[in-house]
Amino acid sequence: MLWSKHYPAAIDWNTPIPVKPLFAILDDSVHRFKDRPCLDFLGRRYTYGEVGALVDNAASGFQKLGVGKGIKVGLFLPNCPQYVISYFGVLKAGGTVVNFSPLYSEPELMQQIEDSHTDIMVTLNLKVLYPKMAAMLAKTRLKKLVVGTMPEVLPFPKSLLFPLVKSKDIAAVPNDSDHVSFRELLNNDGRFSSPLIDPMEDIAVLQYTGGTTGVSKGAMLTHRNIYANTAQAAMWFTGAEPGRERMLGVLPFFHVFAMVAVMNYSLFIGAEIIMHPRFELVPVLKDIHKKRPTMVPGVPTMYTAIINHKERDKYDLKCIKACISGGAPLPLEIKQRFEALTGCHLVEGYGLTEASPVVACNPLEGVNKENSIGLPLPGTTIVITDREDPNKELPQGEAGEICVVGPQVMKGYWQRPEESAKVLINGRLHTGDVGYLDGDGYTFIIDRMKDLILVSGFNVFPRTVEEAIYQHPAVEETTVIGVTDDYTGQAVKAFVKLKSAHSLTADELNAFLRERIGRHEMPKHIEFREQLPKTMVGKLSKKELVAEEKKRYEESKRVAAQ
Repeated sequence: MLWSKHYPAAIDWNTPIPVKPLFAILDDSVHRFKDRPCLDFLGRRYTYGEVGALVDNAASGFQKLGVGKGIKVGLFLPNCPQYVISYFGVLKAGGTVVNFSPLYSEPELMQQIEDSHTDIMVTLNLKVLYPKMAAMLAKTRLKKLVVGTMPEVLPFPKSLLFPLVKSKDIAAVPNDSDHVSFRELLNNDGRFSSPLIDPMEDIAVLQYTGGTTGVSKGAMLTHRNIYANTAQAAMWFTGAEPGRERMLGVLPFFHVFAMVAVMNYSLFIGAEIIMHPRFELVPVLKDIHKKRPTMVPGVPTMYTAIINHKERDKYDLKCIKACISGGAPLPLEIKQRFEALTGCHLVEGYGLTEASPVVACNPLEGVNKENSIGLPLPGTTIVITDREDPNKELPQGEAGEICVVGPQVMKGYWQRPEESAKVLINGRLHTGDVGYLDGDGYTFIIDRMKDLILVSGFNVFPRTVEEAIYQHPAVEETTVIGVTDDYTGQAVKAFVKLKSAHSLTADELNAFLRERIGRHEMPKHIEFREQLPKTMVGKLSKKELVAEEKKRYEESKRVAAQ
């Protein structure tokens, strides 16, 4: 293996990874850190012992609702204590967790409920959440809603003030057999029947992918998959002190990156999670300043927002020791500026839903190569294969499809054997990403195969153009896509958001880029916008822009034909 001679000295790639049920993460830490702080939700703090007891109550409550092997329970929640309690409560009851994004539209919710066979859903009585699920009771197979409230997890006096100050945000919930309050779910002695879990086969989480190849698919992540990936992350961050770290939990737990790299990893090492229901820049800066988190996982747009905040110097950010960036490529300029601002190590990792999700990461100690996603995690192998022949491995330095072998690789797609067979070939997970391995075993991603732009037959990778655009001092965010062009087949289009109080024209940007990228890579179209679309986890999204451009092109053709 190319990386064996260059692996961090403190990490053994061959370290055996235990095979355990996923809920052992919490059980082990409750035993080790019973009186240590576990969760901080807007000032309300819970110890590991308290969380462990509440999870046992939830497991008992879920079993009384019929949860056991094969039963799917949906979580339609922001980051909050009810999420953590329900997640592990479902697992300890023997069920399977299905994450649902609060940003989903009604058709997306209906499709996922029906596809996943979700019968019970946990949510809150907030108007941004509850009405969507109330509608699903009548339109889908959903049988019961477990409904929590904000006051039950807020500290005094916020718990008293919330119903008064936020009354317009609270939805009315019927008192009928279709609904169970979260308090009622927990109102028991915490005794439950421990299920017999086969970590290698039993599905802990059905995690739906972004649907890049059509309708979204549920990745079957077993207990072993997610436990292994959490253990791999714990091995990687060698400087972490068990029972003493604080983790900023601002990325949404319903997304696989935060579910593992924030929630599960924190619980594995006995860290306290400082939870935020969503990313709001000023409250996040205030909490970093006041509560002193030592770890702040994020996505590039989050770090960009912090370094560009006009009053950032008001806040002391030097408490941060380590950050992992995922979800999207981390521009080098953003990495360097954030590290200079905080003094922390900001490393880029790489993963995908089908790998639970983390595959590779740059080391916190040792060589951290620019524009690389780093080295594979312990027990993980990265192989580069020919894009046309998946059975053909390519030599070091040659670009092809990145493939992964490891204990974190999913069992397959739920009820989609044909789709599973397309990505699980010869024991490898084919990622759909194009990249190569250098002589030291570091992986470099060129781009997504689906995002490749063909300009007059020449390959253009959006990431190459984006990296060049980010070098301009006036640019805050950018994303690049291919648009239909009647002459060249496709053309490069860049969408750009400028920093506050900066100006830039398309001609000026093109003049800047001419010395940095090839002629075939130059944007034919540049559009400046106040905001760029983002996914539910906060990374820049191309999907909406591609749809807009396709519609625009079709409309122009229709008008021309009249």
